[in-house]
Amino acid sequence: MNILALDLGTSSVRGLVLDADATPLPGALARRKVRVATGADGSGTLDGPGYLACLTECLDELAAAGHLRDVELVATSAQWHSVLPLDAAGEPLGPVLTWLDTRPAPLATAVGPADPDAFHQRTGTWFHRCYWSVRLPWLRDRTSTPVARFVGLVDYVLGVLLDEAPMSVSLASGTGLLDLHRMDWDPEACELAEVRPADLPPLAPAGWRGRLRSTYARRWPQLAGAAWAAPVDDGAASNVGSGCVDATRAAVTVGTSAAVRLVQPARADLAPLPDQLWRYRVDHHHVVTGAAYSSGGNLFAWANRELRLPQGAQLEAALARVATDGRLVVNPRFGGDRPPGLVPAGSGELRGLGFDTTAVDILAGLMTALCRLVADDLALLESGVGAPAEVVLGGGAMAASAWWRQTFAETLAPRRVRHQHHPEIGAMGAALVALGRVADGAHVTGIGRTDEPDTPDPAADAPPR
Repeated sequence: MNILALDLGTSSVRGLVLDADATPLPGALARRKVRVATGADGSGTLDGPGYLACLTECLDELAAAGHLRDVELVATSAQWHSVLPLDAAGEPLGPVLTWLDTRPAPLATAVGPADPDAFHQRTGTWFHRCYWSVRLPWLRDRTSTPVARFVGLVDYVLGVLLDEAPMSVSLASGTGLLDLHRMDWDPEACELAEVRPADLPPLAPAGWRGRLRSTYARRWPQLAGAAWAAPVDDGAASNVGSGCVDATRAAVTVGTSAAVRLVQPARADLAPLPDQLWRYRVDHHHVVTGAAYSSGGNLFAWANRELRLPQGAQLEAALARVATDGRLVVNPRFGGDRPPGLVPAGSGELRGLGFDTTAVDILAGLMTALCRLVADDLALLESGVGAPAEVVLGGGAMAASAWWRQTFAETLAPRRVRHQHHPEIGAMGAALVALGRVADGAHVTGIGRTDEPDTPDPAADAPPR
């Protein structure tokens, strides 16, 4: 049996084929870049139909190359927190709001949860612009056509492709409207969002499987009999693919954004959720607790675009020569705060600049500042489990810079810090969740020292279309 893994992220759409042990098959990869439209007003949106077109192009490419033969299961790693209003015919009424969008704000009449701490413990979230409790009234207020229902980006895409596409408890937990314990829509959260459960997607039961619509089954006959598993959030999937599936290992993942997370079985005796951390569902049996940051690899991308940095080995050598005297003071919140913070986009700061400050000094300051944010939140995570955790670094930005990996290792000391070298941690993790084998994530291959070079993957390194 082969597994088709879809990695539906913020900056790209990817489709790749894995074997029955969730190991990617060489060369069986197709990807397309997607463009997030951002603005000075804090907007961060995607085009839903355009995103769907990128996915269908990936599937066309894989089918034409013969890679979809023997696929029996489709697993999906999906971005969290997006929302799209639909009309009565199921057509989008505007662009998709992504997690990057910091414009939504509570309406003047909003009062918030009656007991904010109980709300936080129950939903794992806050009354915050990132969640549907704030986003849905804000969207309704700005949409001229009546909204029939709200979906996430991935629910919209799968709703077009499949006979039915209920929302997974993993993605539902990222809306801020799910009671994590009952695994059903939370009445108070729905009231804050000014919606009825009927305005929201139905929730997928444990073990749910979907099928392609007949139109698409004819387009990709190799997938006509394949079962589609409920999607899992890309952060939770990355934890599983990084080998971090219990409280002994924390994942620090740096892609476009960054996060630090712990996965645990969803037991009744879990420690209360600290004020500054969120908690979501991985699946019906596991939760993930952590903190996320709007800045990550996008800091590197900004610096590379604007500062004319050296490239490759030359950049790594220059970073190694940077003085660590702390003279440069950096706030890396270029994209604003993720929950529970409220700092808006455009809040990044650089202080302590002198005529001898170089572009590489600025890059090093940005990257080191993010390491320190992660270290603070990791300590908070560990306070809930009572012991230090081993750390596994993962994500494309970690693969790109040995210096950044080593800086994380130094910042997080004395913890043991390792690196998951495999580039497809999200796809691998989503496949293991779909197979019901989350615990097997503890034995994934590819975890090594932070100073070990990554093995190039020619397919992964090919430029996306």
